[in-house]
Amino acid sequence: MSEKLPYSVSSMAEDPSSLRARFEEQGYLFFRRYVAAEDCAQLLQDILAQVEPHIGWSDIEQAPVLRGSPFFETDPVWDQLYPRIQSLEPFHRFFHTPQVQNLMETVTGKPVFVYPMKMARISTPGKIGYETPPHQDAHSHHAGPTMAGIWVALHDVRQEMGRVMVLPGSHKRGVRPVFETQGVGGVQCEIYPDETCWHVSDYEQGDVLIFHSATVHKAEPNTADSVVRLSVDTRFCDYGAPVFSTNIEPHHGWRIEGLDWDSIYQDWRSPDLRYYWTDYPGLF
Repeated sequence: MSEKLPYSVSSMAEDPSSLRARFEEQGYLFFRRYVAAEDCAQLLQDILAQVEPHIGWSDIEQAPVLRGSPFFETDPVWDQLYPRIQSLEPFHRFFHTPQVQNLMETVTGKPVFVYPMKMARISTPGKIGYETPPHQDAHSHHAGPTMAGIWVALHDVRQEMGRVMVLPGSHKRGVRPVFETQGVGGVQCEIYPDETCWHVSDYEQGDVLIFHSATVHKAEPNTADSVVRLSVDTRFCDYGAPVFSTNIEPHHGWRIEGLDWDSIYQDWRSPDLRYYWTDYPGLF
């Protein structure tokens, strides 16, 4: 029987060495309302404009709601909508602001490289069993020990909406065997018998979760009647650390025809983030 405990909350007011020690011990850091609410609300509005009429905003729920049939990552509707989200310049810029990069560099203690692959998550109700299973990014991203994930709540997320949860300390036990399963990503890593305590909390808009590449994490099922969970995430590492070549491609560009950087950049106003990784020294 698994147990759920609330996240340990970190603050940028703490000494950076204390934050890094906690990250080393627990394999994650959780910051309340780190990203400004207005920045999250603007990106959420931009994404909602791309997923109409399938998802819309509800003033009653104060959250996105499903207007059509349920779907999950790789379903035909998702494949139709996702290139629109990927083409949003603000979506990619979201993780390159000085504030967000300062958080990354505080965690690592070094300059960082932000992965080009940016990811938007759409968790609709009505797809129980298709949520993201327990996994490690070290496997799915072919990543080394300095890589970490950064996940941001664009709106408040309650339990029934499918929260992200982590297995604290799991990064200390290395990269685990995996097996095929249903759900986002299609694989699940092994969970050992003594690992029964997960950390998770309700999220508020602007909350940030950072997790080690080997930290096991997963999503709860969305059991709501109509509310959709929308969130964004990417990966980063110490500058110069090895980055596997698939991480410089658009998310799902390998399987959605026409989803490539030329199509994504077509309507961008500024050139500074286009192909910014081409001179990165650690690609393999």
